Amino acid sequence: MINTFVLAEAAAEETAHNPIIPAWEEIVVGSVAFAVLCFVLIKFVFPQMEKTFKARVDAIEGGIKRAEAAQAEANELLEQYRAQLAEARTEAARIRDEARADAEGIRQDVLAKAREESDRIIAAGSEQLAAQRESIVRELRSEVGTLAVDLAGKIVGEALADEARTRGTVERFIADLDAAGSAGGRR
Repeated sequence: MINTFVLAEAAAEETAHNPIIPAWEEIVVGSVAFAVLCFVLIKFVFPQMEKTFKARVDAIEGGIKRAEAAQAEANELLEQYRAQLAEARTEAARIRDEARADAEGIRQDVLAKAREESDRIIAAGSEQLAAQRESIVRELRSEVGTLAVDLAGKIVGEALADEARTRGTVERFIADLDAAGSAGGRR
């Protein structure tokens, strides 16, 4: 009998219980559990997740800003490098031009000094030649005079021993030679 009673009660519960609509006890327990879960999520989990998301957003935005700042700094350094390079090229060209001008100036100075030295050597040589020529002319006059007096003495037959007379004769003879040489040189 007990078995029949339990079976009848179970059959009554099954007919009274609609499987689509849950029992009110389950709805209350589920609602309380859902409310506690929502409270825990809203109070503890969502703020922590929000902090984590905000930190990631800040890190990403900060990284982008740092990358943009680094890019701007790199561009600025590149422009400075290019400006310095252009300035260095200009300076190098100026130095080359100055060096060429200095080299040309030194070359001109050396050439001028060489010309001056050459002119000085030529002038000294000309003076030395003129002195030697004068000395040779004097020696030749003396020898020519002596030879002329000896020859004239042999031709005339008298000895021209008198020094004054000899000198006068020689001077006249040389003057006649100079006059004849000058007249011949003018033709």
